[in-house]
Amino acid sequence: MAIQKLALIFKNPHNDDEFLLVKQSHPPKFDHQEYDSYVDSDLWDLPSAQLNPLQGKSGSQCVVEVAESRSEEIDLKEFDLRSAFNEIFEQIGFGAVEMGVWKYYKYVKEPAFGPDLPIQTVFITGVLPAEDHDLRDICRWMSVQSCLNWLLEVKPSSKRVGPLVVVSLINDSLGSAKWKVPPTIGYQEYPPGVVLIPMRSRTQKPFHTTNLVVFAPDDVPSESGDKSFIACGDALIVDPGCLSQFHEELLKVVATLPRRLIVFVTHHHYDHVDGLSVIQKCNPDAILLAHENTIRRISKDDWSLGCTSVSGDEEINICGQTLKVILAPGHTDGHMALLHVNTHSLIVGDHCVG
Repeated sequence: MAIQKLALIFKNPHNDDEFLLVKQSHPPKFDHQEYDSYVDSDLWDLPSAQLNPLQGKSGSQCVVEVAESRSEEIDLKEFDLRSAFNEIFEQIGFGAVEMGVWKYYKYVKEPAFGPDLPIQTVFITGVLPAEDHDLRDICRWMSVQSCLNWLLEVKPSSKRVGPLVVVSLINDSLGSAKWKVPPTIGYQEYPPGVVLIPMRSRTQKPFHTTNLVVFAPDDVPSESGDKSFIACGDALIVDPGCLSQFHEELLKVVATLPRRLIVFVTHHHYDHVDGLSVIQKCNPDAILLAHENTIRRISKDDWSLGCTSVSGDEEINICGQTLKVILAPGHTDGHMALLHVNTHSLIVGDHCVG
């Protein structure tokens, strides 16, 4: 079971390199003064809507061209495309679906992060058919390069790009990466270079998985200068906490990563450390980083190799990119977070769930 979603990639009729993004709604207020005082920067993503089954409905459907080689990925005839199209057209200020040529682009299955159902998204491309419409101020034309600029060089309060445009267009445009996730493993890459793999773990209900985070960027020019780093490596793996029956899956990931591997553990709970033994057997050169309160609670059977304690503000160098260690006690007395400086992406462990 999964939730089906439709996302439209509207091409600019005057510039084929640009596509339409829509400003997403901000989260609701919670009537909590301190919480509500924080205002997120604007998030821009492809216009989208839930895609529901037809359930016996009749009437004209939107015609979508599907290449024969892609026809088995999903049967669009089973879904109420017109309703989803109408909802999207209303988002951008059009009254209803205009006639046009629509082409199936791709079908992306989100891995099961849980506890909610995973989302599977159909991406369809087309050109806005009526050029005389004035788009609403929540719409803007963007290119892949301009979206990449927003993603990779994030500044405080700057605009952000959502995951739909990343998984549909940006990741494809980056070409072949040096490191690839083994093909049998479900994952999500957002922002580019930061891979999240939900692994079955001894976590608490209603959850079933813990996010394994892998950071293995292609070599980039180093701007480290004379900085002193607590550790340097070619790849980083965060919170390997899967159940023993999924150790083989974790092994496939670790075996494909470079030997200069940094392992970062946010805290000592089982669902974040149960796979450490797999890493040390596969790569005895790996270095473990964690708070000293976490290290002393990790069993020697799980990790008996070299480890370095961190207390906050230390910096890690992975292929020339900097990650900063953040002290974040609360969930445990040794809980740590990790900030990817370039993209301002914060790996928060169990400080943010759900």
